[in-house]
Amino acid sequence: MASLPTATLNEILARFAHLEAEMAKGPDHAVYAKLAAEYSSLEEVVGAIREFRSLETELDDARALLADPGADREMRALAEDEIDDLKERREGLRERIQLLLLPKDAADAKGAILEIRAGTGGSEAGLFAGDLYRMYQRYAELNRWKVEVLSASEGEVGGYKEVIAAIRGPSVFSKLKFESGVHRVQRVPETESGGRIHTSAATVAVLPEAEDIDIDIRQEDIRIDTMRASGAGGQHVNTTDSAVRITHLPTGIVVTSSEKSQHQNRAQAMQVLKARLYDMERQKADEERSAARKSQVGSGDRSERIRTYNFPQGRVTDHRINLTLYKLDRVIEGEMDELVDALVAEHQARQLAAVADG
Repeated sequence: MASLPTATLNEILARFAHLEAEMAKGPDHAVYAKLAAEYSSLEEVVGAIREFRSLETELDDARALLADPGADREMRALAEDEIDDLKERREGLRERIQLLLLPKDAADAKGAILEIRAGTGGSEAGLFAGDLYRMYQRYAELNRWKVEVLSASEGEVGGYKEVIAAIRGPSVFSKLKFESGVHRVQRVPETESGGRIHTSAATVAVLPEAEDIDIDIRQEDIRIDTMRASGAGGQHVNTTDSAVRITHLPTGIVVTSSEKSQHQNRAQAMQVLKARLYDMERQKADEERSAARKSQVGSGDRSERIRTYNFPQGRVTDHRINLTLYKLDRVIEGEMDELVDALVAEHQARQLAAVADG
């Protein structure tokens, strides 16, 4: 087990004390909020460092008792038991601190833009895209996150050709960022009279929700077009030009929104555009950092087949970490914690290995 960097731990403790002192001075609201955010981000690791150092002090005391020539046999036996217990607790804390010291993804604390598109498989792919959306929607509900549909194009027999939603809450992106890629389903479609198993797919992209401070879009870099929104007919067809299409000229990215009023559509399309541009910047930065590439769990390649949902066998398999769960019925209902936690753990393990390799 690698030793913890003493200088780094001292710097963290000193920074935490400095923040505490600055906040006690009663600065204005904006400054206080910034200090409080950093203070909050350090609380967990500071608590772990303090507990680790307290355990080391206890270990020193127990070892001193064990080495004391005046101690009787019973006292030495107690000291030996205490030393074993303290060592075990210390190693657990050491591992926890090493994880807490890993480089943080600045986007982890953000909300996410979820994009799901039907892939190969015709109408069955659209139904599967709908199933995936409901899975993430239910997972969000279980985590008390808020979901807002920004754009949706329904499939011919149900589900979605495409659905884009904003998911907001604490650390949403950190939980969902490994969902990007191709999701494959194997099942007998409702429209299949012969009972044959079909394979179809949908593509998922999870982007960190960008704020104005993250992305600055110049007006001269975008073209905004309005058009009449299409609908299912009758009362659902808009008679005004409310749909919005925004084209980002430097990159060629095109975003459309036709869900609500023209004002809301414009705001939502800009939100998705910012997320896509922010994600492009992050992807570029990741590619430039070899260590980041080593620590990825297949989160960057949208064309990578990452997971298979096999309904006849009731199993879901994540191909990146070779994890198979035989509880597809519960996963598709949003009980994704086991999958998500395994992906996060694998990512952290790769980060630790990258750090150890230098």
